[in-house]
Amino acid sequence: METITRSMKQFIHDEDGVTAIEYGLIACLIAVAIIAAVTSVGSSLNNVFNYIGSQLKT
Repeated sequence: METITRSMKQFIHDEDGVTAIEYGLIACLIAVAIIAAVTSVGSSLNNVFNYIGSQLKT
């Protein structure tokens, strides 16, 4: 019974898994920010190239 209690206390105080989850969440947030930035820049860049293409045709 004592080993079960000791194991439960050790499990409760173990923070290795929590740290890994936090790093995973931070990585996901960074990925979302990068995707949003690339999407925004991509749309603007597409508009610029369309404008340049239309000016070259005339």
